[in-house]
Amino acid sequence: MDIMETIKNQIEQNPILLYMKGSPNQPMCGFSARTVQAVMECGQKFAYVDILSNPEIRANLPIYANWPTFPQLWVNGELVGGCDIVTEMFAKGELKPLLESAGQQ
Repeated sequence: MDIMETIKNQIEQNPILLYMKGSPNQPMCGFSARTVQAVMECGQKFAYVDILSNPEIRANLPIYANWPTFPQLWVNGELVGGCDIVTEMFAKGELKPLLESAGQQ
């Protein structure tokens, strides 16, 4: 399967999906650590893809998303953003209702 097709399927099949370095239990960079902490505090189940163990996704997701950096949080097929956007939304109280609405679908 084409890597772009794989990425598209991952995004479509997971209402809340985080592309990150490492795993939620063992983030491999500070940006991923802060992002996953914000997402976890919202209390919704979410899927993740470790881009360090998936080099093809790491190489192609920035092209697919038109977003150059990681982590990337996707909700209901839409790119929410990276660490700065996610942590800012969390601080403003905007992240939790977004993830709750996605988690209920």
